[in-house]
Amino acid sequence: MRVAVLGATGLVGKEMIATLEARCFPVDDFRPLSSPRSAGTKVRFDGRDWEVQAVSPEGFDGVDVAIFSAGGDASRKWAPVAAERGAVVVDNSSAWRMDPQVPLVVPEINKKAVEDRPKGIIANPNCSTIHGVMALYPLHKEAGLSRMIVTTLQSVSGSGWKALVELEDESRMVLDGNVEGANERASVYPHRIAFGAVPQVGSFDDQGYTDEEWKMVNESRKIMGAPELKVDCTCTRVPVMRGHSLSITAQFERKISPSEARAILADAPGVVLKDDPSSSIYPLATDAAGTDPVYVGRIRESLSLENGLDLWVASDNIRKGAALNAVQIAELLA
Repeated sequence: MRVAVLGATGLVGKEMIATLEARCFPVDDFRPLSSPRSAGTKVRFDGRDWEVQAVSPEGFDGVDVAIFSAGGDASRKWAPVAAERGAVVVDNSSAWRMDPQVPLVVPEINKKAVEDRPKGIIANPNCSTIHGVMALYPLHKEAGLSRMIVTTLQSVSGSGWKALVELEDESRMVLDGNVEGANERASVYPHRIAFGAVPQVGSFDDQGYTDEEWKMVNESRKIMGAPELKVDCTCTRVPVMRGHSLSITAQFERKISPSEARAILADAPGVVLKDDPSSSIYPLATDAAGTDPVYVGRIRESLSLENGLDLWVASDNIRKGAALNAVQIAELLA
């Protein structure tokens, strides 16, 4: 297949390229694309260096699959262009996710949705949404999910290269005793992220919710085909380099015991059960970093909700939360 990657020099774009190679995706022609600013740089794929081209309409000519990770503005501009030129676009931004004519896909959950793509665009969900629905959908199929209450602890890699550097710089400053300098260093986030937590991911609306929280609400409903699902979400940014964690309380239409939930999740594709708290075995973002699965553990009965379960989830936000899921979607088209 002829494959283009738009945003090839970014953190997620580079991971997409590495994932295409690691999964032996059938690439006959490879086109790394970027903004003019990054054009001319090199990326490594299939044992050789490829020069990154500035994105243009002609860059999509003859392309079968175009995988995008260049932000919402670029996706809104270039996805229709690529589709008009004959490519199927797999877009990692939020630009198209809630468009009723664009499927929003997690292959382990709703892979058949890729078949209905009138605009030639398939949306890749938000990272935390992917992690959450991967853990909850197998239980939803068995017991009917009616409510989910989620708090995310999101690593700085979700904000790109600059955030990783910022966390490293701030941490060094704090450890050197320069707390004021670390506070002033903050630029990616509204406050210093080192040795703290920021209860804001995205921009706030008039109701006091961020756009990241609304992604969890609306995307979860769309992916799982559950438009009436009740969702409460608080998204936070934490001083972790890579790997998101989620604390989830889920309520079901019928009672589901922790042991039943463990048995279901143990057989769920893409999920790894890590649930032996007495031996300090549970999902950790540090363990999830650099791996593909969604890890689930600390499964226990809710103390306040009838037919409720509490659980803890961790996964690599750059892998399954972005690059891997996008490549899995592309594999459905191969």
